[in-house]
Amino acid sequence: MNNRDRWKVYKSVGVMFFLAVVALPVIQRGSINMGAPFQIERQARTDTSEGGELGAAGEDKSDLNLGIRGFWKASKHQLTPKYRITTQKSRITEDSSPRTWDVTNTNCSINLNLSSQNWFNSLEENFKQFVLYRHCHYFPMLLNHPEKCTGDTYLLMIIKSVATQHDRREVIRKTWGKEQVIDGKRVKTLFLLGKPSSVAERANHQKLVEYEDYIYGDILQWDFLDSFFNLTLKETHFLKWFHTYCPSVRYVFKGDDDVFVSVDNIFEFLEGNQAKNLFVGDVMVKAQPIRRKENKYYIPLALYNKTHYPPYAGGGGFLMDGNLARRLYLVTDTLELYPIDDVFLGMCLEVLQVTPIKHNAFKTFGLVTNKSSKLNREPCFFKSMIVVHKLLPSDLMHMWHMVNSDLVCSQKVEIL
Repeated sequence: MNNRDRWKVYKSVGVMFFLAVVALPVIQRGSINMGAPFQIERQARTDTSEGGELGAAGEDKSDLNLGIRGFWKASKHQLTPKYRITTQKSRITEDSSPRTWDVTNTNCSINLNLSSQNWFNSLEENFKQFVLYRHCHYFPMLLNHPEKCTGDTYLLMIIKSVATQHDRREVIRKTWGKEQVIDGKRVKTLFLLGKPSSVAERANHQKLVEYEDYIYGDILQWDFLDSFFNLTLKETHFLKWFHTYCPSVRYVFKGDDDVFVSVDNIFEFLEGNQAKNLFVGDVMVKAQPIRRKENKYYIPLALYNKTHYPPYAGGGGFLMDGNLARRLYLVTDTLELYPIDDVFLGMCLEVLQVTPIKHNAFKTFGLVTNKSSKLNREPCFFKSMIVVHKLLPSDLMHMWHMVNSDLVCSQKVEIL
Protein backbone atom coordinates (compact mmCIF):
# COMPACT_ATOMS: atom_id res chain seq x y z
CA MET A 1 0.00 0.00 0.00
CA ASN A 2 1.53 3.34 -1.09
CA ASN A 3 1.27 6.63 0.82
CA ARG A 4 -1.70 7.83 -1.22
CA ASP A 5 -3.79 4.74 -0.46
CA ARG A 6 -2.80 4.87 3.18
CA TRP A 7 -3.97 8.50 3.36
CA LYS A 8 -7.38 7.58 1.90
CA VAL A 9 -7.83 4.90 4.58
CA TYR A 10 -6.92 7.32 7.38
CA LYS A 11 -9.29 9.93 5.96
CA SER A 12 -12.24 7.47 5.76
CA VAL A 13 -11.68 6.25 9.33
CA GLY A 14 -11.51 9.82 10.57
CA VAL A 15 -14.78 10.81 8.87
CA MET A 16 -16.59 7.73 10.24
CA PHE A 17 -15.34 8.46 13.76
CA PHE A 18 -16.54 12.07 13.53
CA LEU A 19 -20.02 11.01 12.34
CA ALA A 20 -20.26 8.48 15.18
CA VAL A 21 -19.42 11.13 17.77
CA VAL A 22 -22.04 13.52 16.38
CA ALA A 23 -24.80 10.94 15.87
CA LEU A 24 -24.57 9.13 19.22
CA PRO A 25 -26.17 11.91 21.37
CA VAL A 26 -28.94 12.35 18.80
CA ILE A 27 -29.77 8.64 18.90
CA GLN A 28 -29.75 8.66 22.69
CA ARG A 29 -32.11 11.65 22.84
CA GLY A 30 -34.44 9.95 20.39
CA SER A 31 -34.51 6.85 22.56
CA ILE A 32 -35.33 8.87 25.66
CA ASN A 33 -38.08 10.85 23.96
CA MET A 34 -39.80 7.90 22.35
CA GLY A 35 -39.29 5.27 25.01
CA ALA A 36 -41.79 6.60 27.54
CA PRO A 37 -44.87 6.80 25.26
CA PHE A 38 -44.28 3.32 23.88
CA GLN A 39 -43.75 1.98 27.37
CA ILE A 40 -47.03 3.51 28.53
CA GLU A 41 -48.93 2.16 25.55
CA ARG A 42 -47.45 -1.31 26.00
CA GLN A 43 -48.27 -1.24 29.74
CA ALA A 44 -51.84 -0.15 28.98
CA ARG A 45 -52.34 -3.14 26.71
CA THR A 46 -50.81 -5.43 29.30
CA ASP A 47 -53.08 -4.14 32.06
CA THR A 48 -56.17 -4.49 29.88
CA SER A 49 -55.36 -8.09 29.06
CA GLU A 50 -54.50 -8.95 32.64
CA GLY A 51 -57.61 -7.36 34.06
CA GLY A 52 -59.79 -8.94 31.43
CA GLU A 53 -63.50 -8.44 31.21
CA LEU A 54 -65.35 -8.38 34.51
CA GLY A 55 -67.25 -11.54 35.13
CA ALA A 56 -65.02 -13.61 32.88
CA ALA A 57 -63.98 -15.76 35.81
CA GLY A 58 -67.54 -17.01 36.07
CA GLU A 59 -68.23 -17.56 32.37
CA ASP A 60 -68.46 -21.33 32.66
CA LYS A 61 -70.33 -21.36 35.94
CA SER A 62 -73.77 -22.03 34.43
CA ASP A 63 -76.34 -19.44 35.54
CA LEU A 64 -73.97 -17.68 37.94
CA ASN A 65 -72.91 -15.37 35.15
CA LEU A 66 -76.46 -13.93 35.08
CA GLY A 67 -75.61 -11.81 32.07
CA ILE A 68 -73.29 -9.78 34.27
CA ARG A 69 -70.35 -9.52 31.94
CA GLY A 70 -71.27 -5.93 31.06
CA PHE A 71 -72.36 -4.84 34.52
CA TRP A 72 -69.19 -3.01 35.55
CA LYS A 73 -67.32 -2.64 32.28
CA ALA A 74 -67.82 -2.57 28.54
CA SER A 75 -66.73 -5.47 26.38
CA LYS A 76 -63.02 -5.52 25.70
CA HIS A 77 -63.85 -5.27 21.99
CA GLN A 78 -65.21 -1.76 22.49
CA LEU A 79 -63.03 1.30 22.17
CA THR A 80 -60.99 1.75 25.35
CA PRO A 81 -59.38 5.18 25.82
CA LYS A 82 -55.84 5.26 27.08
CA TYR A 83 -55.32 6.23 30.67
CA ARG A 84 -52.32 7.26 32.65
CA ILE A 85 -50.44 4.27 34.04
CA THR A 86 -49.05 4.38 37.53
CA THR A 87 -47.35 1.69 39.55
CA GLN A 88 -47.55 3.15 43.03
CA LYS A 89 -49.11 0.83 45.58
CA SER A 90 -51.81 2.06 47.91
CA ARG A 91 -50.54 3.47 51.19
CA ILE A 92 -53.66 4.95 52.68
CA THR A 93 -53.40 5.94 56.32
CA GLU A 94 -54.79 8.76 58.40
CA ASP A 95 -51.58 10.74 57.98
CA SER A 96 -50.42 9.87 54.47
CA SER A 97 -51.94 9.77 51.04
CA PRO A 98 -50.74 8.35 47.72
CA ARG A 99 -49.64 11.06 45.34
CA THR A 100 -51.34 9.58 42.31
CA TRP A 101 -54.27 7.34 41.36
CA ASP A 102 -52.86 3.92 42.19
CA VAL A 103 -55.41 1.61 40.54
CA THR A 104 -54.12 0.68 37.09
CA ASN A 105 -56.02 -2.47 36.15
CA THR A 106 -59.26 -4.21 36.97
CA ASN A 107 -58.75 -7.46 38.81
CA CYS A 108 -62.33 -7.91 39.88
CA SER A 109 -63.88 -11.35 39.55
CA ILE A 110 -67.30 -12.65 40.46
CA ASN A 111 -67.85 -13.65 44.11
CA LEU A 112 -68.86 -17.29 43.73
CA ASN A 113 -69.15 -17.90 47.46
CA LEU A 114 -72.63 -16.36 47.51
CA SER A 115 -74.33 -18.86 45.21
CA SER A 116 -75.21 -21.31 47.98
CA GLN A 117 -76.71 -18.74 50.36
CA ASN A 118 -80.50 -18.54 50.60
CA TRP A 119 -80.65 -14.76 51.08
CA PHE A 120 -78.68 -14.27 47.87
CA ASN A 121 -80.89 -16.58 45.83
CA SER A 122 -83.96 -14.66 46.99
CA LEU A 123 -82.71 -11.43 45.37
CA GLU A 124 -83.91 -10.03 42.05
CA GLU A 125 -81.46 -10.39 39.15
CA ASN A 126 -80.23 -6.77 39.19
CA PHE A 127 -79.46 -6.97 42.91
CA LYS A 128 -77.65 -10.28 42.38
CA GLN A 129 -75.45 -8.48 39.86
CA PHE A 130 -74.74 -5.72 42.35
CA VAL A 131 -73.93 -8.07 45.24
CA LEU A 132 -71.68 -10.37 43.20
CA TYR A 133 -69.37 -7.44 42.47
CA ARG A 134 -69.94 -5.35 45.59
CA HIS A 135 -66.38 -6.02 46.74
CA CYS A 136 -65.01 -4.09 43.72
CA HIS A 137 -64.47 -0.61 45.14
CA TYR A 138 -62.02 1.03 42.71
CA PHE A 139 -61.27 1.06 38.98
CA PRO A 140 -58.63 2.69 36.72
CA MET A 141 -58.92 6.34 35.69
CA LEU A 142 -59.51 7.22 32.05
CA LEU A 143 -59.46 11.03 32.42
CA ASN A 144 -57.73 12.79 35.29
CA HIS A 145 -57.05 16.40 36.30
CA PRO A 146 -55.01 16.50 39.51
CA GLU A 147 -53.99 20.07 38.66
CA LYS A 148 -57.46 21.21 39.72
CA CYS A 149 -56.33 20.97 43.33
CA THR A 150 -53.03 22.78 42.98
CA GLY A 151 -52.74 26.10 44.75
CA ASP A 152 -55.39 27.45 47.09
CA THR A 153 -58.89 26.31 46.16
CA TYR A 154 -61.61 27.47 48.53
CA LEU A 155 -64.58 25.69 46.94
CA LEU A 156 -64.50 22.67 44.62
CA MET A 157 -67.74 22.14 42.69
CA ILE A 158 -68.27 18.44 41.86
CA ILE A 159 -71.08 17.47 39.48
CA LYS A 160 -72.24 13.93 38.72
CA SER A 161 -73.01 13.48 35.03
CA VAL A 162 -73.07 10.89 32.22
CA ALA A 163 -71.56 10.94 28.76
CA THR A 164 -74.75 11.76 26.86
CA GLN A 165 -75.63 14.83 28.95
CA HIS A 166 -73.20 17.23 27.31
CA ASP A 167 -75.91 19.91 27.10
CA ARG A 168 -76.29 19.94 30.89
CA ARG A 169 -72.56 20.28 31.43
CA GLU A 170 -72.36 23.07 28.89
CA VAL A 171 -75.09 25.11 30.61
CA ILE A 172 -73.45 24.61 34.01
CA ARG A 173 -70.13 25.87 32.65
CA LYS A 174 -71.88 29.02 31.42
CA THR A 175 -73.85 29.64 34.63
CA TRP A 176 -73.21 28.59 38.23
CA GLY A 177 -70.36 26.19 37.44
CA LYS A 178 -68.01 28.68 35.79
CA GLU A 179 -64.62 28.86 37.45
CA GLN A 180 -64.06 32.18 39.17
CA VAL A 181 -62.50 34.03 42.08
CA ILE A 182 -64.86 35.59 44.63
CA ASP A 183 -63.38 37.92 47.26
CA GLY A 184 -59.98 36.40 46.59
CA LYS A 185 -61.27 32.84 47.02
CA ARG A 186 -60.94 30.46 44.10
CA VAL A 187 -63.81 28.27 42.85
CA LYS A 188 -63.12 25.31 40.53
CA THR A 189 -65.42 22.79 38.82
CA LEU A 190 -65.19 19.12 37.85
CA PHE A 191 -67.64 16.61 36.34
CA LEU A 192 -67.69 12.93 37.38
CA LEU A 193 -68.30 10.31 34.68
CA GLY A 194 -68.14 6.56 34.25
CA LYS A 195 -68.05 4.92 30.83
CA PRO A 196 -71.03 5.31 28.46
CA SER A 197 -73.62 2.61 29.06
CA SER A 198 -75.24 2.70 25.62
CA VAL A 199 -73.90 -0.31 23.73
CA ALA A 200 -74.90 1.00 20.30
CA GLU A 201 -73.25 4.42 20.72
CA ARG A 202 -70.52 3.64 23.25
CA ALA A 203 -67.49 4.26 21.04
CA ASN A 204 -68.87 7.52 19.63
CA HIS A 205 -69.95 8.85 23.02
CA GLN A 206 -66.54 8.09 24.50
CA LYS A 207 -64.77 9.96 21.72
CA LEU A 208 -67.05 12.95 22.27
CA VAL A 209 -66.31 12.90 26.00
CA GLU A 210 -62.58 12.84 25.30
CA TYR A 211 -62.89 15.77 22.89
CA GLU A 212 -65.02 17.70 25.38
CA ASP A 213 -62.38 17.15 28.04
CA TYR A 214 -59.68 18.22 25.58
CA ILE A 215 -61.50 21.56 25.21
CA TYR A 216 -62.47 22.20 28.84
CA GLY A 217 -60.17 20.00 30.94
CA ASP A 218 -62.80 19.45 33.64
CA ILE A 219 -63.86 15.78 33.46
CA LEU A 220 -62.86 12.96 35.81
CA GLN A 221 -63.73 9.58 34.29
CA TRP A 222 -63.29 6.02 35.55
CA ASP A 223 -63.42 2.63 33.88
CA PHE A 224 -66.84 1.43 35.08
CA LEU A 225 -70.21 1.68 33.36
CA ASP A 226 -72.54 4.53 34.23
CA SER A 227 -75.66 3.05 35.80
CA PHE A 228 -77.99 3.76 38.72
CA PHE A 229 -76.35 1.26 41.07
CA ASN A 230 -72.89 2.47 40.07
CA LEU A 231 -73.60 5.95 41.44
CA THR A 232 -72.13 4.64 44.69
CA LEU A 233 -68.91 3.96 42.80
CA LYS A 234 -68.80 7.62 41.81
CA GLU A 235 -68.99 8.44 45.51
CA THR A 236 -66.11 6.15 46.50
CA HIS A 237 -63.98 7.11 43.50
CA PHE A 238 -64.37 10.84 44.04
CA LEU A 239 -63.56 10.58 47.75
CA LYS A 240 -60.43 8.55 46.97
CA TRP A 241 -59.45 11.06 44.27
CA PHE A 242 -60.05 13.98 46.64
CA HIS A 243 -58.03 12.32 49.42
CA THR A 244 -55.20 11.72 46.93
CA TYR A 245 -54.94 15.06 45.16
CA CYS A 246 -56.64 17.73 47.28
CA PRO A 247 -54.88 18.19 50.63
CA SER A 248 -55.77 21.88 50.94
CA VAL A 249 -59.24 22.35 49.40
CA ARG A 250 -61.43 24.00 52.04
CA TYR A 251 -64.98 23.05 50.97
CA VAL A 252 -66.68 20.73 48.50
CA PHE A 253 -70.08 21.14 46.86
CA LYS A 254 -71.34 17.94 45.26
CA GLY A 255 -74.50 17.70 43.21
CA ASP A 256 -76.31 16.53 40.08
CA ASP A 257 -76.15 18.09 36.62
CA ASP A 258 -79.81 19.19 36.67
CA VAL A 259 -79.70 21.61 39.61
CA PHE A 260 -79.67 25.37 40.02
CA VAL A 261 -76.93 26.52 42.42
CA SER A 262 -76.21 29.95 43.88
CA VAL A 263 -72.47 30.16 44.55
CA ASP A 264 -72.95 33.61 46.11
CA ASN A 265 -75.36 32.13 48.63
CA ILE A 266 -72.92 29.31 49.38
CA PHE A 267 -70.28 31.92 50.21
CA GLU A 268 -72.73 33.87 52.34
CA PHE A 269 -73.65 30.72 54.25
CA LEU A 270 -70.02 29.70 54.82
CA GLU A 271 -69.07 33.14 56.12
CA GLY A 272 -71.50 32.71 58.97
CA ASN A 273 -70.83 29.03 59.66
CA GLN A 274 -67.43 27.76 60.78
CA ALA A 275 -68.68 24.45 62.23
CA LYS A 276 -66.21 21.58 62.34
CA ASN A 277 -67.14 18.55 60.19
CA LEU A 278 -69.70 20.62 58.29
CA PHE A 279 -72.06 18.54 56.15
CA VAL A 280 -75.21 20.37 55.11
CA GLY A 281 -78.03 19.72 52.65
CA ASP A 282 -81.61 18.54 52.31
CA VAL A 283 -81.34 15.96 55.07
CA MET A 284 -83.71 13.01 55.38
CA VAL A 285 -84.25 11.81 58.97
CA LYS A 286 -85.81 8.42 59.78
CA ALA A 287 -86.33 7.67 56.10
CA GLN A 288 -87.55 4.12 55.56
CA PRO A 289 -86.26 1.72 52.90
CA ILE A 290 -88.77 1.42 50.05
CA ARG A 291 -90.09 -2.14 49.71
CA ARG A 292 -92.26 -1.66 46.62
CA LYS A 293 -90.56 -3.44 43.74
CA GLU A 294 -91.87 -1.06 41.09
CA ASN A 295 -90.13 1.89 42.77
CA LYS A 296 -86.74 3.06 41.49
CA TYR A 297 -85.37 3.08 45.04
CA TYR A 298 -86.67 -0.36 46.01
CA ILE A 299 -84.42 -2.27 48.42
CA PRO A 300 -85.06 -5.95 49.28
CA LEU A 301 -85.19 -6.90 52.94
CA ALA A 302 -82.26 -9.29 52.45
CA LEU A 303 -80.03 -6.38 51.49
CA TYR A 304 -81.08 -4.02 54.30
CA ASN A 305 -83.24 -5.25 57.18
CA LYS A 306 -83.31 -2.18 59.43
CA THR A 307 -86.43 -0.04 59.85
CA HIS A 308 -84.79 3.33 59.08
CA TYR A 309 -81.82 4.70 57.23
CA PRO A 310 -79.30 6.83 59.09
CA PRO A 311 -79.72 10.58 58.42
CA TYR A 312 -78.49 11.43 54.92
CA ALA A 313 -78.54 14.40 52.54
CA GLY A 314 -80.34 14.15 49.21
CA GLY A 315 -77.83 13.59 46.44
CA GLY A 316 -79.14 16.50 44.35
CA GLY A 317 -76.73 18.81 46.15
CA PHE A 318 -74.90 19.13 49.48
CA LEU A 319 -71.96 21.00 50.95
CA MET A 320 -69.21 19.55 53.12
CA ASP A 321 -65.93 20.47 54.77
CA GLY A 322 -62.81 19.34 52.90
CA ASN A 323 -61.28 17.66 55.94
CA LEU A 324 -64.48 15.68 56.46
CA ALA A 325 -64.41 14.54 52.82
CA ARG A 326 -60.90 13.20 53.30
CA ARG A 327 -62.00 11.29 56.40
CA LEU A 328 -65.04 9.91 54.57
CA TYR A 329 -62.75 8.21 52.09
CA LEU A 330 -61.11 6.23 54.87
CA VAL A 331 -64.55 5.00 55.95
CA THR A 332 -65.69 3.91 52.48
CA ASP A 333 -63.04 1.18 52.53
CA THR A 334 -64.55 -0.30 55.70
CA LEU A 335 -68.17 -0.57 54.49
CA GLU A 336 -69.87 -2.74 51.90
CA LEU A 337 -71.19 -0.72 48.98
CA TYR A 338 -74.89 0.11 48.99
CA PRO A 339 -76.94 0.60 45.79
CA ILE A 340 -78.26 4.08 46.76
CA ASP A 341 -75.36 6.55 46.80
CA ASP A 342 -76.70 9.25 49.13
CA VAL A 343 -77.84 6.64 51.68
CA PHE A 344 -74.39 5.05 51.49
CA LEU A 345 -72.81 8.41 52.31
CA GLY A 346 -75.17 8.69 55.28
CA MET A 347 -73.88 5.31 56.49
CA CYS A 348 -70.32 6.63 56.26
CA LEU A 349 -71.25 9.74 58.25
CA GLU A 350 -72.80 7.50 60.89
CA VAL A 351 -69.50 5.64 61.29
CA LEU A 352 -67.74 8.97 61.84
CA GLN A 353 -70.49 10.03 64.27
CA VAL A 354 -71.17 13.12 62.18
CA THR A 355 -74.78 14.31 61.92
CA PRO A 356 -75.65 16.06 58.64
CA ILE A 357 -77.34 19.44 59.03
CA LYS A 358 -80.68 20.11 57.37
CA HIS A 359 -80.93 23.52 55.67
CA ASN A 360 -84.02 24.94 53.99
CA ALA A 361 -82.00 26.55 51.18
CA PHE A 362 -81.30 23.08 49.75
CA LYS A 363 -84.36 21.99 47.74
CA THR A 364 -83.69 18.62 46.16
CA PHE A 365 -87.38 17.99 45.34
CA GLY A 366 -88.17 21.39 43.84
CA LEU A 367 -89.31 24.47 45.69
CA VAL A 368 -92.72 22.95 46.45
CA THR A 369 -93.98 19.41 46.12
CA ASN A 370 -96.61 20.31 43.53
CA LYS A 371 -94.60 20.25 40.30
CA SER A 372 -97.18 22.30 38.41
CA SER A 373 -97.09 25.13 40.94
CA LYS A 374 -95.98 28.54 39.64
CA LEU A 375 -93.79 28.89 42.74
CA ASN A 376 -91.38 26.40 41.17
CA ARG A 377 -90.71 28.98 38.44
CA GLU A 378 -90.56 32.10 40.62
CA PRO A 379 -87.07 33.71 40.33
CA CYS A 380 -87.40 35.62 43.62
CA PHE A 381 -87.52 32.27 45.44
CA PHE A 382 -84.53 30.98 43.49
CA LYS A 383 -82.58 34.09 44.46
CA SER A 384 -82.69 33.01 48.13
CA MET A 385 -81.82 29.34 47.57
CA ILE A 386 -78.53 27.45 47.47
CA VAL A 387 -79.74 24.40 45.51
CA VAL A 388 -82.92 23.74 43.55
CA HIS A 389 -83.20 20.34 41.87
CA LYS A 390 -84.76 19.13 38.61
CA LEU A 391 -84.21 21.82 35.96
CA LEU A 392 -83.79 21.14 32.27
CA PRO A 393 -80.87 22.98 30.60
CA SER A 394 -83.14 25.55 28.97
CA ASP A 395 -84.96 26.21 32.26
CA LEU A 396 -81.66 26.52 34.13
CA MET A 397 -80.29 29.06 31.63
CA HIS A 398 -83.53 31.07 31.76
CA MET A 399 -83.66 31.09 35.55
CA TRP A 400 -79.97 32.02 35.81
CA HIS A 401 -80.51 35.08 33.61
CA MET A 402 -83.62 36.05 35.57
CA VAL A 403 -81.95 35.77 38.99
CA ASN A 404 -78.85 37.64 37.84
CA SER A 405 -80.74 40.42 36.10
CA ASP A 406 -82.01 43.61 37.75
CA LEU A 407 -84.56 41.52 39.59
CA VAL A 408 -86.63 43.40 42.16
CA CYS A 409 -88.35 41.24 44.79
CA SER A 410 -90.90 42.59 47.26
CA GLN A 411 -88.99 40.98 50.12
CA LYS A 412 -86.04 38.67 50.59
CA VAL A 413 -86.81 35.24 51.91
CA GLU A 414 -84.78 34.91 55.11
CA ILE A 415 -83.22 31.48 54.71
CA LEU A 416 -79.45 31.90 54.79
